[in-house]
Amino acid sequence: MPLNSHATFTVDSAVELAVVERNGFVESRHIGSAVVMAADGTVVTELGDITAPVFARSTLKPLQALASMQAGVPLRGAQVAIACGSHVGSLDHMDVVEGMLKAAGVKEEHLHCPTAWPEDETARNWLVRAGRPQSKLAFNCSGKHAAFLWACTENGWDTRSYLEPNHPLQQRIRATIEEYTGEGIAHIAIDGCGAPVAAVSLSGLARAYSKLAKAPGDKNSNARAATIATSMLDYPWAVQGHGQANTIVMEELGILAKIGAEGVLVMATRQGVSLALKILDGNTRAASLVGLTLLAASGAVDIPEVSSVLEKVVEPVLGGGRPVGKIRLGRAISALLV
Repeated sequence: MPLNSHATFTVDSAVELAVVERNGFVESRHIGSAVVMAADGTVVTELGDITAPVFARSTLKPLQALASMQAGVPLRGAQVAIACGSHVGSLDHMDVVEGMLKAAGVKEEHLHCPTAWPEDETARNWLVRAGRPQSKLAFNCSGKHAAFLWACTENGWDTRSYLEPNHPLQQRIRATIEEYTGEGIAHIAIDGCGAPVAAVSLSGLARAYSKLAKAPGDKNSNARAATIATSMLDYPWAVQGHGQANTIVMEELGILAKIGAEGVLVMATRQGVSLALKILDGNTRAASLVGLTLLAASGAVDIPEVSSVLEKVVEPVLGGGRPVGKIRLGRAISALLV
């Protein structure tokens, strides 16, 4: 039965991207689809179905931040990066978000994202010792939501309904997504943070990040798009967190990297070569391995540099606390390296 806008691609149209090996035995297989796109928009590598819609989840945050900025939000520096980010709720992360709320003239309770304990251990322990409860500031999407609220106060829009699909801000976000992906949105749902989330193709996501990544070097590009790309690379800790995969990739390779829930990852070099992938089972443990390898295979990133980064971002397979296996490339990608 052919796919429609209410379903992503199937197992039959996916390929093996990675496997998990334990003591010489392949224990698990991650299948999915991926695309590498050249700076001019041509497809360099196509694995699986790259035209079926996928919920882009948090990989949409730079486009959502762009819409907020185009609505008049004067984000600067780390504020831009955290609006694009899925942060771990460190004390620095929460401070930046709190500053954004203060500038917008609103308070933490105005955020419509859920409360959470920080993923960052230091921040979590601090909250516990201080006898403080879970916080909306610690939720990984709080920077995006703070930018949303700021857009509302800048424009006199209702702050209580800012997540409704028909809200003026969400309509602007939808238009921005369609402009940068170059395609219509296949479906709208509600993301984990409560915001609308769009279903677009992997090729559309790759196209969007290519435009963002090239913006700083293109005098004809959107200045706010250039600010987003520059700020993500200047403040990578605000996009995810010190020692986290996306942050390490941006720090050491200088390429945009943004993970999304349910196995989505998008990357782009400064020259505009981009990568988008979806691991069909929703697990992200192999995403950086697959994404960086595909960029290296295309010649967009140096293999020695990628190898060094992969040692830091690919989690080990442990038995009794010691390595007994590894996450390695699946057949579809290994064939590209021969």
